[in-house]
Amino acid sequence: MPTVKRAYRYRCYPTDQQAAQLARTLGCVRLVYNKALDARATAWSLDQRRISYAQTSAMLTAWKRTQELAFLNEVSSVPLQQALRHLHAAFTAFWQGRARYPRFKSKKRSRASAEYTRSAFRWHQHPDGNGTLTLAKTSQPLPIRWSRPLPNGAQPSTVTVSRDAAGRWFVALLVTQTIDPLPPVVQQVGLDTGLTSLVTLSTGEQIANPRHERHNRARLARAQRNLARKRIGSANRAKARMKLARVHARIADRRRDHLHKLTTRLVRENQAIAIEDLGVRGMTANHTLARAISDAAWAELRRQLEYKCAWYSRDLLVIDRFWPSSRTCSTCGRLADTMGLSVREWICRGCGASHDRDVNAALAAAACGAGGRPQRESSRMGRLAVKQERQRATAGLPALKGREEVKLPPW
Repeated sequence: MPTVKRAYRYRCYPTDQQAAQLARTLGCVRLVYNKALDARATAWSLDQRRISYAQTSAMLTAWKRTQELAFLNEVSSVPLQQALRHLHAAFTAFWQGRARYPRFKSKKRSRASAEYTRSAFRWHQHPDGNGTLTLAKTSQPLPIRWSRPLPNGAQPSTVTVSRDAAGRWFVALLVTQTIDPLPPVVQQVGLDTGLTSLVTLSTGEQIANPRHERHNRARLARAQRNLARKRIGSANRAKARMKLARVHARIADRRRDHLHKLTTRLVRENQAIAIEDLGVRGMTANHTLARAISDAAWAELRRQLEYKCAWYSRDLLVIDRFWPSSRTCSTCGRLADTMGLSVREWICRGCGASHDRDVNAALAAAACGAGGRPQRESSRMGRLAVKQERQRATAGLPALKGREEVKLPPW
């Protein structure tokens, strides 16, 4: 039974006084983060010198003693220290080559959040799973909509208060939880993601693409035109921006809810799931399909499958992106000629089987995950294997049966 750190996120409806205090805290967190980032960037550009977290913490103490930044004492010091820790972690990831250079937080374009550790909040859990949460510098508990109960005896290690672009408040409680694995099943399935059908299963079932952004495109266009007509800096422009953000939030919430229901169903019904490793970032460079690909959210689908399979003792098999699953006959394994996206059905020249493009890709992915076809260990090996399979198919030779037959050049 895996023990994981799991965040439970709830909608929060603070009072006017609490909202003012939280908004002040978010502003101070953003200010401290940006000033520390500027200090780090200046020190490196002028003296090639790195600044540690302890040094930025000393800077924060000095800033609080100045008259210009004395208002930093009006909020809890814990979220400010956590902002410095997050900045230090961002720089560590940058120096290790795992992330980009940290960027400044914008008041309008970035999600505002503040993290409270155990010393900055009081938590009391009720017998029904709900609880009472009181943050530092506030006198009353936060009004939280408990949409689902927390695990019995849960003690949050951190509490993150956030406000999205639509003005909605959220509270995320991070707890350590032991997850019971699902009972083992026999079924295995292969997935092929697409645009007409969001997911095609190797069983032949096709799950339709909801196209949430497309169905709300008219409302989104009206909100964008309304925003464009407003004068920059006016109060009416702020109201129009809020209406546009609410439309985007509605689309994102529906998309996320649909993906959670789909991935939970797949994980519960199947012991092993095979899915292709798609280069979504490169595929969105196609301006004709970029909007539809972003609306489908293939990367989010895979992310949810990864952590849910790890939680519930399921196997997620990722097929190399350069393996031609759509052109590989799921019956005999013969590799077909190059086919465009407009070709939705094709007939194998080897065995004469008629295939639906998406269903065949799902069947081929399932066979590859079960060991019937080779999984490529690198993109370079995948490209060489595809070339060799095409040459063998042209010469009328049988398809390769194992990855040991794919040999890299000596250089």
